[in-house]
Amino acid sequence: MPVVAMVDGVKIEFYPDEHPPPHFHARYAEHVAQIEIRTAKVLRGSLPPAKLGRVLSWASSHYMGLMEAWTAVEELCKPEKIDD
Repeated sequence: MPVVAMVDGVKIEFYPDEHPPPHFHARYAEHVAQIEIRTAKVLRGSLPPAKLGRVLSWASSHYMGLMEAWTAVEELCKPEKIDD
């Protein structure tokens, strides 16, 4: 599973063979949240509140990079890293 960014210690990942809606996985220790890219809402799972707030804020400002990563995964390509 490609890690495209690290946000305050949280890994931002995309899994192969993903399914709509466009989303990413945020992993921190034993916590994993699936977050929709367009709305920046948690679809499944959870993160500690402070980490979740940071990830959602980051996701809102990195919408285009996240969508490009999603498209790459859909095309069975490795997504590029997303710079801060």
